[in-house]
Amino acid sequence: MPGRFVKSLAYFAAYTALGLALASLGPTLPDLARLTGASLSTLSTIFVARSAGYLVGAVIGGRLFDRIPGHLLLAGMLGTMAICLALVPISHSVLLLAAIIFVLGWGEGGLDVGGNTLLVWLYPTGLAPWMNALHFFFGVGALFSPLIVTFAIDAYGSFAGAYWLLAALIVPIGLFVAIQPSPPIAHHAKNRHTPLREHRTDLLIIGGLLFAAVGAEIGFGNWIYTYAIQQNLADTASAAVLTSTYWSTFTVGRLAGIPISARVTPTAIVLFCLLACSGGVLIILTHPGSANALWTGTLLAGFAIGPMFASIIALAERIVPISGRATGWILVGSSAGAMTTPWVIGQLFETVGPHATWYTILADLCLGLAIYVILVSRSR
Repeated sequence: MPGRFVKSLAYFAAYTALGLALASLGPTLPDLARLTGASLSTLSTIFVARSAGYLVGAVIGGRLFDRIPGHLLLAGMLGTMAICLALVPISHSVLLLAAIIFVLGWGEGGLDVGGNTLLVWLYPTGLAPWMNALHFFFGVGALFSPLIVTFAIDAYGSFAGAYWLLAALIVPIGLFVAIQPSPPIAHHAKNRHTPLREHRTDLLIIGGLLFAAVGAEIGFGNWIYTYAIQQNLADTASAAVLTSTYWSTFTVGRLAGIPISARVTPTAIVLFCLLACSGGVLIILTHPGSANALWTGTLLAGFAIGPMFASIIALAERIVPISGRATGWILVGSSAGAMTTPWVIGQLFETVGPHATWYTILADLCLGLAIYVILVSRSR
């Protein structure tokens, strides 16, 4: 048990790094636009590049984790992420920035597949609380990322210092993961001829749920800062606090999911998350000029969406045998969601208006509810 606990701490640290990296783009979007001389709609292509890289990292990483000791791969992914973050501030063209963000996404996708898969192998029984704890630490990283960015900008007078500081924080985490012995590869994962075809429909449904969950999560987290400023509902400092508040309630939701998941089924938790997050978005939509409504909707949506990802993965573990390949294909859905929703928001933000942010996220959540109904009907 002590050995498993130390390995769990390594995964928790790795997911903290994942949160630090993933939440860093949102508060620096205006700075990146000035750096590259691009409009926000053009700059939104970096979300596509990141998600495309994540998709490639998830699929390739899924196969690698079935063959190679997992901790060496995790450490390599963390090193890749640190290098890419350090290179972001010196990217003066959208094309170069997109290329770096693509590689960053590749590392994030591989790390996400590896963390989920290795934890499942480490805890073949009683997984749900540990899975929620893993994703809670992602929320911890995402919570502190905007605060670190704001602190670094104030301290160094440039957003470049923020990215370099984040990169420096990730390096020791990679070293900590690398020195831990990897858990044994699951027997069914070693069998390269184990067919996934019989679980294809289940994988598609679960991937669809992740599409909705991650699309709403990333769309909200990456655009709320710019929305608040464009609508004159906050200045830059308040918008950074608002973004951090979103990730704070997101983290609290994941923390609450740890004891709740030991008593409530993942299916019930996912339904609550979809409905409550939709309620938060509707509060903002129906009161477009109200800062109080923006804060209230952010608090509700952040808390509600927090436990959803981990609950979907815990649900998947009950339906399909988890291997690196299976996890990789499931996370294709999350990659597609992270790619599509923020990109659509970026295309509509300037042409339709900032309120398109919430219509896009609400449509994404309605899609998730429809897929949820299909899942429940299929299970019955």
